[in-house]
Amino acid sequence: MTNPRIRKIADRIQVIVAQMLERRIKDPRLGFVTLTDVRVTGDSQQATIFYTVLGEDTDLANTAAALESAKGLIRSEVAKQLGMRHAPSLTFVPDAIPEAARHLDEVLALAKASDAEVEAARAGAAYAGEPDPYKKPREDDDLEDDEDE
Repeated sequence: MTNPRIRKIADRIQVIVAQMLERRIKDPRLGFVTLTDVRVTGDSQQATIFYTVLGEDTDLANTAAALESAKGLIRSEVAKQLGMRHAPSLTFVPDAIPEAARHLDEVLALAKASDAEVEAARAGAAYAGEPDPYKKPREDDDLEDDEDE
């Protein structure tokens, strides 16, 4: 969506659909929905609306069914408010960002726990070799050089 006109259409569709879900759609199956993104094809014939739902998997399934049943009403309102010759067909897709964020949180928690284990193991550890591994000139060599002179 590099075309600014298509981006404006997508932004406007997002606002219209959000207002419709808030004010006009009274389906009891509809959960707490957040529209995350709208993508419109270059010819503005199809719009994909990404959404998230707060709650369990059953809430997501119920909301998907409610959005699918209200798709015609929402599309007619989008067409009326956009004033375009052809209204884009709407497709509602659950957004995968919350699951990806949850997975990343779990991975970061595992990494933090393993870092804590390494830190605990390191607390009582000693060096494998000498405390100062760098070679230094022996003091005996300095004494011999002084005696030769």
